[in-house]
Amino acid sequence: MPLLLENRAATLSPLPLITTEEARMTRVSLSSSTWLRVRKGIYTNRGSYASAKPWIRYQVRVHAFARQHPDAILCLESAAVIHGIPLFGETRDIHVYSPDRKRARRFGDVVVHTGVDLRTLVRVNGVLATSLLDTAVDLSRVLPAAHALTVVDSVISPTQGGPLTIDELNDHATSQCNRRGTARLRWVFGRADGLSESPGESVSRAVIGWCGFEEPELQHEFHYSEKPARSDFYFPSNRAIGESDGWQKYLLEDPGKAAEALADEKRREDLLRSKGHPFARWDLSAATRVDPLAAALTNIGVRRIGPAQTQMLDTLKDRSRQMPFKRRPAP
Repeated sequence: MPLLLENRAATLSPLPLITTEEARMTRVSLSSSTWLRVRKGIYTNRGSYASAKPWIRYQVRVHAFARQHPDAILCLESAAVIHGIPLFGETRDIHVYSPDRKRARRFGDVVVHTGVDLRTLVRVNGVLATSLLDTAVDLSRVLPAAHALTVVDSVISPTQGGPLTIDELNDHATSQCNRRGTARLRWVFGRADGLSESPGESVSRAVIGWCGFEEPELQHEFHYSEKPARSDFYFPSNRAIGESDGWQKYLLEDPGKAAEALADEKRREDLLRSKGHPFARWDLSAATRVDPLAAALTNIGVRRIGPAQTQMLDTLKDRSRQMPFKRRPAP
């Protein structure tokens, strides 16, 4: 099944953390060959951290900060970690909300935010954060458009466990004094769709539109057998089907369930192909690189109904809020 917000939520550090005090009490030697200092006085296993996915490393950093500052209020991407809102890559900064400050400040990799719009606070497993509603609106103001769409889709999609509605988000945003990112919010709220089942689908939908292709139907059902088959994207003009695969689409920790899910996917695809539907698959990487996704749709005859929006497509390259990419050495 698709990942729920609660499945993505890291309410505890995904890697064990140990403080210098705990190390002394338990006689653990914090040698630099084994242990990595995540924050002053807080360590994790160096090898595990190095091999972790980028968003997992960010989750560890957020929880190390929360361990160091238990009264801090997480916001933006840092609050997204707690709520399970999907993020891309490894976020560069830890984001903290401090309503009593007169202006925002940076302390190393920690950015302290303020503002005239008060946020609702929640405490999850002892960690303070801005509410899901506030976090989603705040992120939608500052993230690249496709990533902002992913945020909003996730919190309004019942399939992803999203409890909010687009009206709630829009009403909350328009009630705020903050006018930053108003045009982006307007675009995101106009495009958001609760039928989207994964981050890959959300990004793909943005790219499909920006490339000028016709707008697809989401989760279209085909009744060719006793069990209806659904597609991520259906293009009615030529009956073509598109599928967005990959990154965190399914919770497949159980190998048996993983094999069963993949077998079901293969049977479904074979059935749809046998009924004459042109069929294309792509992953998140293909969508963000644009050309592979555009080529896949062109190859199955999906028509373009407008010009490409190159300025919007260029926003997919925006990594300003992420850590610089470091290519890992070959094993």
